[in-house]
Amino acid sequence: MSKRNFYSFLLCFFALFQLSAQQKSLQGKITNDLEIEGIHVLNLASRYNTITNENGHFSINVKALDTLLFSSIKYMPEKIVVTEAIFEKGVITVKLSELVNELDEVFLQPNLSGNIAADLKKIKTEEPINFDDVGIPGFKGKPEEKIVPLYFAVTPLSVNLEALYKHISGYYKDLKTRRKWEYENTAVAQMFNYYTLPFFTTTYGIPKNRVYDFLLFCAETTSIESEFKKEHYGSVLLILNEKAKIYTERISKENKE
Repeated sequence: MSKRNFYSFLLCFFALFQLSAQQKSLQGKITNDLEIEGIHVLNLASRYNTITNENGHFSINVKALDTLLFSSIKYMPEKIVVTEAIFEKGVITVKLSELVNELDEVFLQPNLSGNIAADLKKIKTEEPINFDDVGIPGFKGKPEEKIVPLYFAVTPLSVNLEALYKHISGYYKDLKTRRKWEYENTAVAQMFNYYTLPFFTTTYGIPKNRVYDFLLFCAETTSIESEFKKEHYGSVLLILNEKAKIYTERISKENKE
């Protein structure tokens, strides 16, 4: 491919995918009966985020075909695409599925030996046991998709059309955002379970319906995830102390407005 044809090819791709869509404020409501305040709403395409008020209402900037991610401690994460119809109407209602953590009933035999491999065969459960159930390291499913750097996708000698398309269309950007968001949510859930709800409400004065959002705020603005993972709990507490002051001030301003 000659340089002239190469650059013409790139210009065509950029001209095709750089057309920006109109953006507007989408008005939404969570229709569940209970625990509808403080649900986190994230636009995966733009990274705009907001939380629902006491009536389950929220407002967020979107473009057609953006994807919204809803999550909280009480509900299963839910992704919803802003279709052309939703975008034109400017209104959306969402009902989330409650997050239920229940362990299958386990019946233990009286003659367990202490040998894990042998005793596992004696334990009866409603579902078959796998390595997830017993904490044994293992991998299942497809490996994560590799993100090809742009300088590898386009070189003077070759063009990786699939990788180039995914860069220009924003697919790789969205993929990075989703992975970061999933990692943050996992870290937040772990910290929430480790410290428990009363710790945040009593120590820092965070309203119980805002604790999840507070931890996401910490995760998005500090290194608290890595510090917690490394069990540097002193550093985690320093971060919580600092960010709690900022967060409670924000809440106070919101209440005055």
